[in-house]
Amino acid sequence: MATPSSVESSPIGTVAVVVSPSSSGRAGRDPLPWIYAPTMRSILMGFLSVALSSGLALGCKKSAEPRPVPVPAQKASLDKPESMTEKAPDLYRARFATSKGDFVIEVHRDWAPVGADRFFNLVKTGYYNETRFFRVVRGFMAQIGIHGKPEMNTIWRDQRIADDPVRQSNVRGFVSFATAGPNTRTTQFFINFTDSNRRLDTMGFAPFGQVASGMEVVDTLYAEYGEGAPQGRGPDQGRIQGEGNAYLLRDFPQLDYVKEATILP
Repeated sequence: MATPSSVESSPIGTVAVVVSPSSSGRAGRDPLPWIYAPTMRSILMGFLSVALSSGLALGCKKSAEPRPVPVPAQKASLDKPESMTEKAPDLYRARFATSKGDFVIEVHRDWAPVGADRFFNLVKTGYYNETRFFRVVRGFMAQIGIHGKPEMNTIWRDQRIADDPVRQSNVRGFVSFATAGPNTRTTQFFINFTDSNRRLDTMGFAPFGQVASGMEVVDTLYAEYGEGAPQGRGPDQGRIQGEGNAYLLRDFPQLDYVKEATILP
């Protein structure tokens, strides 16, 4: 029985990406979406400081308190995960323009607030642009989320978020993050193809949204490579992490990909 996993921590894979765990040790099992004492001088200086601040020293008046210097908000940047902490709207839609057409994911923050916030920030800053659907298994799910640039994977591999309680079910069209175990969600997510994936609910895969339109596009994503290595002949998550799109374009040129993902107004 496969699950969504990722290779870095891997549900159903390696790095929270595939149903075949990565180096986390799930190899051989069914695939899942799985994808470190004051001196006298200091005392005297203290008294002097108090005297000056109270206007008693040398008959001077109390000086004006310095005004705090405003610190500008840090602009969200993909290479600075700590800058991507914006709270998502209670309800929002993300459009994915892909090599097969467009689909829209509707996200409900109350379903899984931690996951909804992470997804919102990733889409808003362009993380998923040019990423490949590296694991598409018919009758199971389509997984994506390993960046095309190795240096970006190095930055995001350990940017894990806490688990959300499972409030919805992994039925057809619903979207969840891949994991490699408790509290290991990072960037990989998967779209369920079938209602039989309800079994993933008890494993902690918490849906944060659903495909609101374009599920027929998701159904046509290239799936001939099947399950990822080593269980199948599809891409190896570890190599995607280390080599990025160069590896996928060379050895798996037919994979469909995201041209651009955006938050709809």
